Amino acid sequence: MGLFLYNEMMLYKKIIRPILFCFDAEDVHHFVAGNLKFWLKIPGVAGLIEKYALVKDPKLEREVFGIKFRNPVGIAAGFDKNAELFNELASFGFSHIEIGTVTPLGQPGNKRPRLFRLKKDSGIINRMGFNNHGAAASVQKLSKPHKSIVGGNLGKNTATPNDLAINDYVSNFNQLFDVVDYFVVNVSCPNISDLHELQDQEALTGILMRLQEINQLKPKPKPILLKVSPDLNNKQLDEVIEIVRNTNIHGVVATNTTITRNTLRHESERAAQIRNGGLSGLPLKQRSTEVIRYLAEKSGKAFPIIGVGGIMTADDALEKIKAGADLVQVYTGFIYDGPFLARKINKLLLKEQP
Repeated sequence: MGLFLYNEMMLYKKIIRPILFCFDAEDVHHFVAGNLKFWLKIPGVAGLIEKYALVKDPKLEREVFGIKFRNPVGIAAGFDKNAELFNELASFGFSHIEIGTVTPLGQPGNKRPRLFRLKKDSGIINRMGFNNHGAAASVQKLSKPHKSIVGGNLGKNTATPNDLAINDYVSNFNQLFDVVDYFVVNVSCPNISDLHELQDQEALTGILMRLQEINQLKPKPKPILLKVSPDLNNKQLDEVIEIVRNTNIHGVVATNTTITRNTLRHESERAAQIRNGGLSGLPLKQRSTEVIRYLAEKSGKAFPIIGVGGIMTADDALEKIKAGADLVQVYTGFIYDGPFLARKINKLLLKEQP
């Protein structure tokens, strides 16, 4: 099995990835998504993949904010924007898939090109702009049975002014409530004009309190989390801790992409040419871990944390968990390392446990 894994890794990194990286990043994403949907519909294919990719062991199971996860590894928001791949991705060993970011109405997002690889830095810059088909379309797709836990990442429509943003988050919440297992409120994406203003303590508290009011009226309330920016300073992170405490939400996702470029080692000039966009991948690794550790230590581990940002290898995931993350999510690492990253992470976690 070790030889098979090594051969799989070499096949992807030496042959498949270089070919894919010859083409536009967004076109490749759609190509890969289409192929996943096609091949995994063939009887027996999903079962074969699951037999290899799924690492089943009670030691990997986690109960976090009242939900039982078969392992700690998931797919971050942005990969499955329109809830089209959540079951296909689950077959590759991921315990949870976060769909979206979803907005109440479908919108095209920013103009292309808007997705860029920084291959020498193992990073990606995106300025997608919450492109998605809208909440109603996601609800329809999510009506089929789920192979994994599904989270709903909520955003506002670009055209909605910030003083009315609460209405978009409420609309999303109500539409998706019956078809997802938990929610993530996204006010930290750097690719929506003025969205960062909603990170203001008063504005954000208002949104979260309103969602919690609605949530508590439901027969079975569902977990609500907040996705935070890696670009917050310690004072702002202290405010995040206070917001979580005051609104009684269930945890945070740390972190979103970054607008900084100071961790790039090889492609600073190319990044300057690309200009705007959120940076993910290896250049985000250290800062994401710092934010996770700060939130965990400063709060006294008062709430669960989903760790995201720069998880390119199994060791990176372990680093996030040791820093205080209860679960981890990958995106850019899935692109650079290959489809069996969840297996590698879970194998290492088992090895590390007594």
